[in-house]
Amino acid sequence: MRRRFAAAVALLLLTACSPPPEPQRAPTGGSPFVYVRNTDIVTEWDPSRSYSNEIVAFQNVYETLTLWNPVTKKAAPRLATSWRSSSDGRTWTFALRPGVTFHTGRTLDAAAVKSSIERTMRSETGASYIWDAVSSIRADDPLTVTFSLKYPVPLDLVASAGYAAYIYDTKAAPDLAAWFRQGRDAGSGPYTVAGWKRGQEDELTLKAYGDYWGGWRRPHYTTVTFKVVRDPERAYELLRSGEATFVDRLDTKLFGRASAAPGVRTSERPSFTTAMLLFNTAKGPMRDVRVRRAVQRAIDYRGLVRELKGSVVPASGVIPEGLLGHVPGRAPRQDLDAAARLLREAGYGPGGRPLRLLLTYAEGDADQEALVRRLRATLRPLGVTLRARAMPWNEQWELGKKGGQDVFVMYWWPDYADGYSYFGNVFRSADPPELNLAYLADQGLDALLDTLPELTVTDRPAAQQAYEQATQRVLDQRAAAAVPWVATARRAYFGGVQGYADNPAYPDVVFVHTLRPTA
Repeated sequence: MRRRFAAAVALLLLTACSPPPEPQRAPTGGSPFVYVRNTDIVTEWDPSRSYSNEIVAFQNVYETLTLWNPVTKKAAPRLATSWRSSSDGRTWTFALRPGVTFHTGRTLDAAAVKSSIERTMRSETGASYIWDAVSSIRADDPLTVTFSLKYPVPLDLVASAGYAAYIYDTKAAPDLAAWFRQGRDAGSGPYTVAGWKRGQEDELTLKAYGDYWGGWRRPHYTTVTFKVVRDPERAYELLRSGEATFVDRLDTKLFGRASAAPGVRTSERPSFTTAMLLFNTAKGPMRDVRVRRAVQRAIDYRGLVRELKGSVVPASGVIPEGLLGHVPGRAPRQDLDAAARLLREAGYGPGGRPLRLLLTYAEGDADQEALVRRLRATLRPLGVTLRARAMPWNEQWELGKKGGQDVFVMYWWPDYADGYSYFGNVFRSADPPELNLAYLADQGLDALLDTLPELTVTDRPAAQQAYEQATQRVLDQRAAAAVPWVATARRAYFGGVQGYADNPAYPDVVFVHTLRPTA
């Protein structure tokens, strides 16, 4: 396996090359690219700590050493033009792209790569764990950086992560954390922050960075606006009227209308984004595993997939198809008799104690609203009152980190194109919980999960077996969650946009610089 892995890297070294140089300086004028979504855009400004919806903007502001290619399913050049690994997979050397500057004007070199990744590692938050295998980083010369690892991991893939892999200017300000909190950036990407209005509909505006290494010779969007519109119908009308360029997700009815609308284009493809119901294993009535199992069995999995008509597909296990760790043949089914029996055993249900559960979910998400509506109706005859609260993501997450709900509904996608983060971040013990919003504390599961990064490189069959054991432990033994579906990526955008391609490793991200605006 190691020899095949090294051969793949060698092939990349032979084929990777830089694009031809383009004249610099961004053009002026032109219509903005207006991206509409139903959730807040920025939760965290610091690229070392960023771990939320701001990925849609940050992937246009910051860059990583590599970028995951959904066609080849391998890492491709970005800030690094080539790389190589030692035969044991514990030393990785990256050759950097020359002529790259940060938005601060400073040069991006090996010392900057070393400094930014070391700062991210020290943060010990968000997705910083992706660098846990790194023991040291060495700047060999201005354009060469070498990583020494404690154990082998696919570092070219790690370096493509949607979070915690950003390279940024650590010298942007003496107090860098304060600099970022003001809504500033220190990236090298094609766009830089022009304005931020937290809580406003036009929350974030980006403008072209004139000295971007990728150049501006061909037609490009020079302004990017991110709008927060929680009403799906209004989001669609903005697109139809020309006030929006791109809507990241529409419900089944609106997507059908968009598919037939003149002047609108649509995109539909499988994603790596799963819907999860995380059950509060630490306090409240859901501490009882019988109650958690009852709610698992009460969900109308098949009915939801039918109702949502193509916007979702059935989930099997925790990790979606296409990634190591996917477990086929585990599509869950509703079992109301089992749910009623489990509730009776726990002392609830008709004739037992009343049971009230608080569920939180994303405001403006039509698919999650369908889930809530069906689950509420199913639980009512079982003597369970489901109180559902639709919330903006930032508010929902803050409540979740305080353990303030019984069921937390959210979407999850991988930090990079690998299955580990579905478990390592959501179900591994964590204090404070961050995204372990089932509050699961299982040392046996933790030990199993800790073997996965190395096994992924050294023994993939053993890694797959470990993922299957983790899936069984989380869903069956601990009943810490339910996974009702995997989302289908359905986008609608202005018909004049050329060059859009969906990349499931960067969910909902539009790499705006790659687009070509036309009349």
